[in-house]
Amino acid sequence: MDGRWHVEVDRSVCVGSGMCAGLAPWAFRLDTARQSHPAEPETDAAAPVLAAAESCPVEAITLRSLGDGAAVFPPEDE
Repeated sequence: MDGRWHVEVDRSVCVGSGMCAGLAPWAFRLDTARQSHPAEPETDAAAPVLAAAESCPVEAITLRSLGDGAAVFPPEDE
């Protein structure tokens, strides 16, 4: 995986499962209300960050390529 991603968490959808913080603890944090948020809005493309987005039970995490804005997760064809 190359490049950088823009990371967003839809806090209105997040249920606070903590899967993201468990899989990529440097990339995601849970606040005192157990809502997830990205540690930084931009991160290096990495398999654990993608796994965190894919593992979110409510698909609250969106990843986009910083280069061209293309959807990384969820894929645009879904």
